[in-house]
Amino acid sequence: MGDARAGSVLEATLERITFANAQTGYTVARVDTGRGGDLVTVVGSLLGAQPGETLRLQGRWAAHPQYGRQFVVEDHTTVLPATVQGIRRYLGSGLVKGIGPRLAERIVDHFGTDALRVIEEQPARLAEVPNLGPKRTRLITAAWEEQRAIKEVMVFLQGVGVSTSLAVRIFKQYGGASIGVVRAEPYRLAAEVWGIGFRTADTIAAAVGIPHDSTQRVEAGVQFVLSEATGQGHCFLPEAELVARSVEILQVPADLVGHCLALLVADQGVIRDEFPGADGRPPVVAYYLVPFHRAEVSLAAGLRRLAVADEDRMPAFAAVDWDAALTWLHRRTGVDLAPGQQEAVRLALTEKVAVLTGGPGCGKSFTVRSIVTLAAAKGARIVLAAPTGRAARRLTELTGAEAVTVHRLLELRPGGDAGFDRDRPLQADLVVVDESSMLDLLLANKLVRAVPPGAHLLLVGDVDQLPSVGAGEVLRDLLAEGTPIPHVRLTQVFRQASRSGVVTNAHRINAGSMPEVRGLDDFFLFTTDDAEEAARLTVDVVVRRIPARFGLDPRRDVQVLTPVHRGPAGAAALNELLQEALTPARPDRPEKRFGGRVFRVGDKVSQIRNDYDKGRNGVFNGTQGVVTAIDTVEQTVTVRTDEDESIDYDFGELDELVHAYAVTVHRSQGSEYPCVVIPLTTSAWMMLQRNLLYTAVTRAKQLVVLVGSPRALGQAVRAAGSGRRHTALASRLRGRASAPGAAAA
Repeated sequence: MGDARAGSVLEATLERITFANAQTGYTVARVDTGRGGDLVTVVGSLLGAQPGETLRLQGRWAAHPQYGRQFVVEDHTTVLPATVQGIRRYLGSGLVKGIGPRLAERIVDHFGTDALRVIEEQPARLAEVPNLGPKRTRLITAAWEEQRAIKEVMVFLQGVGVSTSLAVRIFKQYGGASIGVVRAEPYRLAAEVWGIGFRTADTIAAAVGIPHDSTQRVEAGVQFVLSEATGQGHCFLPEAELVARSVEILQVPADLVGHCLALLVADQGVIRDEFPGADGRPPVVAYYLVPFHRAEVSLAAGLRRLAVADEDRMPAFAAVDWDAALTWLHRRTGVDLAPGQQEAVRLALTEKVAVLTGGPGCGKSFTVRSIVTLAAAKGARIVLAAPTGRAARRLTELTGAEAVTVHRLLELRPGGDAGFDRDRPLQADLVVVDESSMLDLLLANKLVRAVPPGAHLLLVGDVDQLPSVGAGEVLRDLLAEGTPIPHVRLTQVFRQASRSGVVTNAHRINAGSMPEVRGLDDFFLFTTDDAEEAARLTVDVVVRRIPARFGLDPRRDVQVLTPVHRGPAGAAALNELLQEALTPARPDRPEKRFGGRVFRVGDKVSQIRNDYDKGRNGVFNGTQGVVTAIDTVEQTVTVRTDEDESIDYDFGELDELVHAYAVTVHRSQGSEYPCVVIPLTTSAWMMLQRNLLYTAVTRAKQLVVLVGSPRALGQAVRAAGSGRRHTALASRLRGRASAPGAAAA
């Protein structure tokens, strides 16, 4: 850059923001200097600035080699506009929730240049504006107050490196106490404000003078390491691994970590447990975050309690004539059950807790239908559930009985507490949960607590798929050797399914063999070794080739599943390309820019965190939907989820949503699509594993298209996996784990 002149001041109205990084606050914007002529480009940190505001910008002019002359902002302050035109634009910009351009015009027409002073000092007078009732007046007053308070917090947080979107979240959490919390207890932010991790809190702590070796910092760091481990699927960390990870992240001595770990255990911020090592190895000393220890102890105890209950809510099956029952079933369905299916039916209807597992085409679905049919014939109260809306709909279609998501079944409430639990159990004799490989430790514990004594619980799922997104590998632990949970594994692929290339290739991949990609009409490989070319080819396959040959809708029927989020053929890059192809910008299509993303009506989106405060029973990580409305006045984006529920997101909550034209394989669990397209590139080498590819292929009902490198495909088939998660559920079920200081949740 040239033409730099320091110390310039520019006063201008912010017209529009063309780019904003929500993490750093770096913004590219266009402003009107009020002197006529073209808009001026300004770049730099414009934390919290909104279109319509008048800004006093301090900085310097520079000439960018590509974008031309622009003003580089080093500091800025907001100046309230003084003219009627400026006030109208300011109020109508969407800055204040509830005031859009038309209402802004009515307010300014009524109060003129006094409009802002009236809102600030005499808000009750807003009722003078024609057709502006007391309810809307109160909402506008509250929104103005909040905006003003957020501004004050933002000015402080800007000095300690906090982005606009996080500053808004901090204010929503702590209100007027925000600055005090940030100054004195910055590590609370990592635990209490979604979107702020330990590293951000650590940066803030350093800025406000918290010492590098303070116990506050080290304790928070240890809890962060455990929290990060649960995000990777572990329920606990062994002592040596926890200390080593903490030392690496905190850069403090191991003895200080050990000292702070002991303090955390004494304060019950962390639970220490010990249980026998596998194969005669030394005992495992394990450290848990409290909720995960409570849930694991509680889940093991709950399963054992259900399994040995004296009461039986389906006593008729204890003495049933199985030959007669299976003959009756054959007359009803016209199908004979294979021996493994017959065993599964008997197990589910005679055992209080049972597991049914098996791969695609092995008859799990028909077995479940048979179990439900027999139970219904004896008048049993049957409850059917699955972890996702799509899986619940599939279970409904399969059985003819209504199935719901586990979250809705349990009536989860704000904060995550369940409406049904041990004190208020479900009214059920048989509870069937499909896609149980998705059940994480916390949700499985809530479910088991809600099953009444004497009821039968059947968990159905494919144990060879990826484990749950959340901590634990519940289904795998229940099937571990020596656990007292009876199970059946179906292995026979039925003749009709064996004609499907999708099914046969899924089993080939699971067995460590390369899939057959020639001569099939439902399984294809488009070859390229270049990752960027793989991304372009993936878009062409989704947008043009599949609709042309198979008549499938590229948004509704086709799902791109990627091993990774980042990289040239990762979910993030593919979402940009697919959005541009399928939902491009149009004058008649509303949109909202947030951070580096643009949300448009028609966009396919996915929730990326559990939010118990939204919808009837919360919205959960992985829930997909479509953007149906964007309201710039109320500042909301409305999403219709795959559970047919409309959910409103405030503009400040859009970091809970990502585009879902392409999603990672992990995020696709429990869902089924007519067609999946899977880009496989060597740039995703570390994530190329057999169970990941197997899970992706088994998400398809009709058609699989692989795009990419045969070498990457070979690696995915060969790599058996990256090892087990740290869990002790199987050990507790065998009765070999201690539980010092543990309270059953």
